[in-house]
Amino acid sequence: MASASTICFATQIIHKKKFISTRSKLFHQLLVDAEQVFHSDAAGQRWSKKSYFQGYTSYGSLDQLHRMTDSFFSLSKKLNVMVTQYVKLLGFEIKSSQLYLSRMWLNVMPKFCYHPWHIHPLSVISGTFYLQIPGPTPIRFEDPRLPLFMNRPPIRTPLDSNYISLFPRPGDLILFESWLRHEVPAHQFETPRISVSFNFDWA
Repeated sequence: MASASTICFATQIIHKKKFISTRSKLFHQLLVDAEQVFHSDAAGQRWSKKSYFQGYTSYGSLDQLHRMTDSFFSLSKKLNVMVTQYVKLLGFEIKSSQLYLSRMWLNVMPKFCYHPWHIHPLSVISGTFYLQIPGPTPIRFEDPRLPLFMNRPPIRTPLDSNYISLFPRPGDLILFESWLRHEVPAHQFETPRISVSFNFDWA
């Protein structure tokens, strides 16, 4: 009798390269608006000093960027289209209209800044759009089975490792299910890493 091998319980991460062209007017306006948010957000700078080691995020102050400027609103419309496609790919039995963009915030990571392992509680789809990445600083995802491994022997091949690293470039988009644990290792370059993160929640 023939035997068969089945890969079980997989999820899919989307890495959409050149989601927005770095030569486009929208991309350059997003950079301009991101810089303005960074320099004007005194509350976010104070929050980041306490909660985001060496970096800046508007997560605790300005998390509705899509309601603030035309450029971030245009980005949100493009995200709506992409998330609709992603929901179909995942096979969710909900209408795309039942998901809504609940939060959008800015991240600026100077040299040595890092973002430790975390999830996005209560959201369904999360992701990041990348504005400036001077070098190969990845986003890393953890195998969700890892806390359940008990007497498992070491893995021989790196293809089956417990972590996946993706290396986005400016203009790229990454989408993932919000329960998937992820981190950004310490940034190793003098020029800051700039990104826009967001959550889609279930209405």
